[in-house]
Amino acid sequence: QVQLVESGGGLVQAGGPLRLSCAASGRTFSNYAIAWFRQAPGMEREFVAAIRWSSGSTAYADSVKGRFTISRDNAKNTVFLQMNSLKPEETAIYYCATGPEMVVTANEYRYWGQGTQVTVSS
Repeated sequence: QVQLVESGGGLVQAGGPLRLSCAASGRTFSNYAIAWFRQAPGMEREFVAAIRWSSGSTAYADSVKGRFTISRDNAKNTVFLQMNSLKPEETAIYYCATGPEMVVTANEYRYWGQGTQVTVSS
């Protein structure tokens, strides 16, 4: 059973950093991608970043390029999202998800974590 568990969310001031973790288990992820999405109240789930587990290739939403970094720790089967210079409008629940392709469409990812709340105060 594939399981994704996010952690690291919390309250941070605008301009501050936060690092999220996504611990993955239940399968070998070498042929899969892991992505981060976020969803604010009343909004659709939005792609943030993704990483191809085997190659380490990455993709980012334009809105976070240069501020967010996605990375992985193979030994710990964990993906990280380092978020810097956070903005109040980035307050949302952040989810990690896994699927066979590194795409920006939420529907293409079959397995999801429960999410972690990130609140950025102004």
